[in-house]
Amino acid sequence: MASEPGERPQITVTVVYSAAPRTVQELAMEFPSGCLVADALAQAAPRLGMSAAQMRGLEVGVWGKKVGLQHALQNADRLELYRPLAVDPKVARRERFVRQGAKSAGLFATRRANSKAGY
Repeated sequence: MASEPGERPQITVTVVYSAAPRTVQELAMEFPSGCLVADALAQAAPRLGMSAAQMRGLEVGVWGKKVGLQHALQNADRLELYRPLAVDPKVARRERFVRQGAKSAGLFATRRANSKAGY
């Protein structure tokens, strides 16, 4: 498809969002070349069933690396929307360790009879 004179070429960007665990919405969208993340989010919000205010509260990244709203998108980029964590992973690990105890967790939880600690 040839572009008209003065018209910017289109780029294809995949917008990915997971509203809940084990659910992923993936949209392949076309934007003008040089499109910013903020512009892409404004166009993707209605198709994801979100408002612009909800979009502003999310972190964004391209291929797993956080970027700002003024980042220029390239062809074949994967724009990812990150929702906030429900639980801090460090706190969850500490709580799990307290429940399980030191004897049943870790690399040296099972020992051979009459062996030194750590073997």
